[in-house]
Amino acid sequence: MIDFQRYALIAAIAALSFMLLTEWNQFRLEQQELATANIDRSALHDGSQSEAAVITESSDGELPVVAELQAPAQSIEEPAIDINSGTVRVLTDVLDVRINLDGGDITYVALPEHYASLDTPDEAFVLLEKSGIRQFTAQSGLIGPNGTDTAAGRPQFTVEQSDYELNEGEDSLVVSLYTQDEAGNRIAKQFHFHRGEYLIDLKYRVENSSQQAFKAALFTQLRRDNSPDPAADSSGGLGMAPFLGVAWKTPEDLYNKVKFGKMEEKPVDVSMSGGWIAMVQHYFVNAWIPDPEQQARFSTVVTKKGMNIARATGPLQSIAPGEVGEFRSQLYSGPKDQYRLEEISAGLDLTVDYSWLWWIAQPLFWLLTQFFSLTGNWGWSIILVTVLVKALFFKLNATAFRSMANMRRVQPKMLEIRERYGDDRQKQSQAMMELYKKEKVNPMGGCLPMLVQMPVFIALYWVLMESVELRHAPWILWINDLSAMDPYFILPLIMGASMFIQQRLNPPPPDPMQAKIMQWMPVVFTVFFLFFPAGLVLYWVVNNTLSIVQQWIITRNLEKAQPAKA
Repeated sequence: MIDFQRYALIAAIAALSFMLLTEWNQFRLEQQELATANIDRSALHDGSQSEAAVITESSDGELPVVAELQAPAQSIEEPAIDINSGTVRVLTDVLDVRINLDGGDITYVALPEHYASLDTPDEAFVLLEKSGIRQFTAQSGLIGPNGTDTAAGRPQFTVEQSDYELNEGEDSLVVSLYTQDEAGNRIAKQFHFHRGEYLIDLKYRVENSSQQAFKAALFTQLRRDNSPDPAADSSGGLGMAPFLGVAWKTPEDLYNKVKFGKMEEKPVDVSMSGGWIAMVQHYFVNAWIPDPEQQARFSTVVTKKGMNIARATGPLQSIAPGEVGEFRSQLYSGPKDQYRLEEISAGLDLTVDYSWLWWIAQPLFWLLTQFFSLTGNWGWSIILVTVLVKALFFKLNATAFRSMANMRRVQPKMLEIRERYGDDRQKQSQAMMELYKKEKVNPMGGCLPMLVQMPVFIALYWVLMESVELRHAPWILWINDLSAMDPYFILPLIMGASMFIQQRLNPPPPDPMQAKIMQWMPVVFTVFFLFFPAGLVLYWVVNNTLSIVQQWIITRNLEKAQPAKA
């Protein structure tokens, strides 16, 4: 007789174990590839693509060029830049920014509200930088017949002061960079910062004082090397690897993505209005959002030097003599706050990628935020969510636990049937079926709750991994980061003990081999959970504890009722 319940349970556990091992190996391989990648620290300026005019890539693919109106750009070596030299520093309550006067690119962004690690709470997390460690910048400029960014190089800007700060009582801050082209046209490149905002408004203001129309197109791009994700270190060491690459919107799909390593094979080239293009990493995102009223072309390119570029190029605009024209875009550089990102542009909130179980993960995150508003602590919020989920599955679990209790009750009769029929599998199976029917026992009933819980478990894993709100979020005592593994492995050991107790409440498998496998399951799962985020282990501990209480009460009541029934 095949023990359907045990084999189904073992199959579910084996499937979960295989998934975890597979994802762990993938995560390790990706981290090794990133760590050993040949990180290019030079910066070159050449060509790409656009919308209203024909845009092509230049020899190196660094900056876009209007091919039919401008000679192909040549590779120009850009010197290494000291962030404290030739830059403007801008401080707001949530941003620490450096703007390079050569081209007006943003070469440094730090986030004072998000520190680099638990060990360095006074050190802000650095999102963009141009240094010997990482090359990751947000670039922008004007291309075309009268564009300032040409084959000869980038424009040199002047500025009224080298330091700007958003003072108390101020809600916004404008930083203006100035340059003048050969025709005498005055061009202002303005960055608008707002209190509490990671969204930066970019505006080019062109005063055409010449006798001819000023024609140019605005390009914006993110430029990054293949260095590892600095935010990935805060995650648990085992599990699904956070996405690192480019994401964009298309008219058909709100969210598309490609890893840096696949960009050459799958280049992006789409035109639309109301779109965006981003570089996504663990917990944080940088995204260019062009003027939604204009058609823009979104594209990617990997330069000959191995730099990854995600670009948005606007239409060719014409400013009549004596007129003033503007080119606009927005840059988001900050945490993946899905509710704020949703307000900025449709689909941008999906950079908080909960994978294929998003339909479970989204409600779980909403519940977490609601409980957090009451408790002010994400750990207690996880516990309350676990209790609520358990309540939703209460009847299902009760049915399953009754089934397991009944299986435990008829265990002696099952052993007797096995001994009576020995190796005669057909008669043994027939006798077992008659026993199940007589005793009203469902051998599969105990498996369903675990199978139903698996999607919730995996979805919560993604919520803990992807939600920046839980990064460095403490609970109590030694748990100072729910998104990282327990530093002392106390919660995983408690989880293993709870799983062992739960196993003791279930009927042991008649088959000796199955019994041995089941005995080792708490040990195997404890090893897995050593490396899981503490918040996920907390969920599992609470879930197991509630299951133990429920199962013990049901088993005890059935055992009490049985003698009276006899």
